[in-house]
Amino acid sequence: MSNETTKHDLVITHVFDAPVEQVWQAWTNEDDVQQWWGPDGFTAPLVNLDFREGGVSLLCMSSPDHGTHYSTWQYQNIVPLKQIDLLHNLADKNGTPVDPVAVGMPSDFPQNQRQVITFKAVGEYQTELTVTEYDWTVGQMMEMSKMGMNQCLDKMAKLFAEN
Repeated sequence: MSNETTKHDLVITHVFDAPVEQVWQAWTNEDDVQQWWGPDGFTAPLVNLDFREGGVSLLCMSSPDHGTHYSTWQYQNIVPLKQIDLLHNLADKNGTPVDPVAVGMPSDFPQNQRQVITFKAVGEYQTELTVTEYDWTVGQMMEMSKMGMNQCLDKMAKLFAEN
């Protein structure tokens, strides 16, 4: 019998009523990210994007009930209007990665988690967005991430409904 923890990739797909250019901008424009980053009940008081290969963005989400949390997106590969490949980490307010356990997260919360965001045109006015979060330990944190990302994408959809 193996003691290895089973890892799974979390794949979330959402179709937006917006062209690829608009959905791409929602991931690459600070003002847009600030409107959708964080699950329901959270705001994003800080979004500092350094959107380039090798760049590191610092994001903050905050909630009166759940406190303030920082994270970074370190861009590994960018294919304009097609794909963003990044490493996600929890961080301090200066953007220094922190051990998730040290900030109260369970031991199965990943560090240096690879995430790939792909953009695919569906017809002329829709975009299929797929977010893949790699190597989750199956369990509560994976399910919370799924719920949180779906809530973020629902918030993002509202950006396009307003335009």
